[in-house]
Amino acid sequence: MNAPTTSKPPDVATGLAALEAQAAAILRPEHYDYFAGGADDEVTLAENLAAFRRLRLWPRMLRGGFAGSMETVLPGARLDLPIAIAPTAFHGLAHPDGECATARAAAAAGVLMIVSMAATKSLEQVAAAVDGRAGWRFWFQFYIQPDRAFTLELVRRAEAAGCCALVVTVDSPVFGRHVRDLRNGFRDLPPGLGCANLRIDGGDEYRSIEFDSTLTWRDIDWLRSATRLPIAIKGLAHPEDARLAIEHGADAIIVSNHGGRQLDTVAASIDLLPAVAAAVDGRIPIVLDGGVRRGTDVLKALALGATAVAIGRPVIWGLAVGGEAGVGAVLQQLGHELRDALALCGCRSLRESRSAELLFTTKDPRS
Repeated sequence: MNAPTTSKPPDVATGLAALEAQAAAILRPEHYDYFAGGADDEVTLAENLAAFRRLRLWPRMLRGGFAGSMETVLPGARLDLPIAIAPTAFHGLAHPDGECATARAAAAAGVLMIVSMAATKSLEQVAAAVDGRAGWRFWFQFYIQPDRAFTLELVRRAEAAGCCALVVTVDSPVFGRHVRDLRNGFRDLPPGLGCANLRIDGGDEYRSIEFDSTLTWRDIDWLRSATRLPIAIKGLAHPEDARLAIEHGADAIIVSNHGGRQLDTVAASIDLLPAVAAAVDGRIPIVLDGGVRRGTDVLKALALGATAVAIGRPVIWGLAVGGEAGVGAVLQQLGHELRDALALCGCRSLRESRSAELLFTTKDPRS
């Protein structure tokens, strides 16, 4: 595994896109493809990015400038920016410090980290990495397992580690077909790495994550009855499912197509957002996951009904290139770009960004 140990922050002043090429030059090719790739023909993967480019901003002038806070409230967490780190597996492939480095960068930036069930550092290690830094919060993402006793064990571990919300991913009744991984023969982590939350009795063996196609809303009811933690449901794309999520006790929704890694040709997450936001009608927070690469993308998501956004691949690229400092540079750059975009659009507060009147969907505002 040729992951770097540097903590030198990369230069991201020109944007986050250049980081991917730098990371690709550092990572083993099969590991880069694992992070970068999507399902089947990768139509949805590409569409997540293209959809943001199609949206055009429509700024107002002479409104006094942005002088407000970007503080954002999500279940259990008060953030300095409307940004979360999406749950992504195997940070240890990108850097030896893995999710611990990511967590420290998230804490320093005042953003939420959603720790993956498939992390290479355990929940307890991630929590300890920030050493109780005041105000830092994390959510824990997992799949409800057929073994309910083990699922409940994960929930109790998350509660004990200080997790402030649970994230249940529901868009994976089966595992998506990742053509790049099949081509590369990438199946197993290198020696010394594993899904730390799935370690069996502290040894060198790990459970496998099982995808359960029999899950229904009754399983969400079971989870709701098993914990007092807030529950966010990740992977919803349909407004009717958003309504059902609220009926079954969800405290937040993450609109996501799994970064284009599950069902290919699903619409871009940002295109799915407006209908879901209309169905939710402000009753619970919405996080938009997929395709965010610029502060203007964050602004567009807020304008279409998101409370915050989650970013995945750019964090991995920053981690690969510069470790904790690389992740910090990514988060800082997005924060700077968002503040500039708010000012340039005439938003005097973050609240004023939450309006579709900032956007139109064609290049010509007269059309």
